[in-house]
Amino acid sequence: MGVLQQGWTWWLIALAVGIPVLLVGLTELLGALRRRGNPVAKPVALLRNAVIPAGALFALLAFAIGQKDDGYVWVRVVATVFGFLLILLVLSAFNVVLFSNAEEGSWRRRVPSIFVEIARLVLVVVGLAMLFSWVWDADVGGLFTALGVTSIVIGLALQNAAGGVVSGLLLLFEQPFKIGDWLDTGGVKGRVVEVNWRAVHIDTGSGIQIVPNSTLSGASFTNMSEPTGPYYATASLKFSTDDPPQEVLALLVRLADGLPMRWRDERATAEYTGAAGYTVSIPINAPGEASGALSLYLSWLWYAARRRGFALDGDASDPIAEPAMLDAAIEEAAPVLRLDEAGREILRSGARLQRYGAGETVLPAGVVPDEVRLIMTGGVAMLYEADGARITVAESGPRELIGQTALTRERTTVTIVATEVLTALRIPLEVIDALIRAHPRLAAEIGQSLDLKRAAAADVLAAAGFARGEIRPR
Repeated sequence: MGVLQQGWTWWLIALAVGIPVLLVGLTELLGALRRRGNPVAKPVALLRNAVIPAGALFALLAFAIGQKDDGYVWVRVVATVFGFLLILLVLSAFNVVLFSNAEEGSWRRRVPSIFVEIARLVLVVVGLAMLFSWVWDADVGGLFTALGVTSIVIGLALQNAAGGVVSGLLLLFEQPFKIGDWLDTGGVKGRVVEVNWRAVHIDTGSGIQIVPNSTLSGASFTNMSEPTGPYYATASLKFSTDDPPQEVLALLVRLADGLPMRWRDERATAEYTGAAGYTVSIPINAPGEASGALSLYLSWLWYAARRRGFALDGDASDPIAEPAMLDAAIEEAAPVLRLDEAGREILRSGARLQRYGAGETVLPAGVVPDEVRLIMTGGVAMLYEADGARITVAESGPRELIGQTALTRERTTVTIVATEVLTALRIPLEVIDALIRAHPRLAAEIGQSLDLKRAAAADVLAAAGFARGEIRPR
């Protein structure tokens, strides 16, 4: 019989030619997958680097020495290695199919990695048992029986500890909250900073509270961060029964809408509850901002209520409403407004001192002012809004006028915000008109001041990429 007529010779030729060709093809495929970042590259690499070489060696030994059950140890050893590598390849492929391409929020994405590792370990043990039974004719039934009895004994001994771990794993799988969410468990309220198998760590603002998973899984709790959207910070307020409810409600909403942490897609709401009581609900970006938002809001409300003469908490007194303080402010304003004695009397008849909290809007964009303000203490920033952002185009400090477009009857193009606690002399339009009639040059000086501010603002906007002239009234 010729050499080429022996069956195993054709297998040798097929292995000698086919294996190199297959390896070259897999190498090209692996390179393409890695360049694309495809997760399939991992099982392909295992197939090329380990499974095919081990399979080729097993085939060579099987045909050269004999069948696997002829008593030759090396054939069985190589068969065992080849079978183990096949098990790993199958597990790697299942991992890619089930979890690598899982969509965000799907059950496959929520499965904790510990569950995947346990399932993988069980499959490896079962696969090895089947492999040893097939290759080595091993009796693995007794091994599984022993493992089952041992698991029952360990489970009974550690049932309390295991219960907490299982509760933690179930929480990880269900994912009713994630790190960064705000929880209210009834006794604990705060932000989740860590989640492990045993407990959840919650930052309450005064320390880290550790809540066992078994406690959370056996009771109800509120995830204040879900569903996504605004969280509502609420406050109950009292005014005087003499304060007009509709005007108070408008003030409450206007101040709340100006908060920097307000959820931009929704406005604040306020309700009159009777007996001079009010509630305000402010949509904010996250529960963690509730305390800061309410603190800033209440501080603004203190200043705004006194500017309007409302009795917040039953008190309408304003320390800067004293006549002596107004007289001192008029004396300080005299050089700026070129006041003589008659001008002082005109100003005294209609001007008034006002205060604003830091960050409060003094004059919004898009309105025609009916008054001019002279800054006495503090400062303001002029903000131009574009593409959802605010650009500071100018700043003003003591003895500077703001709201000069009241004289030209033009709409404001910037929002003026107090950068610190601001005290300003409010001068109604009719009063400033009377001062201009007495001193016509004052109008020219105010106009020059307005033009200088516009030019400086235009330079800032041009540097930011805006066309000159965009700061002009529109």
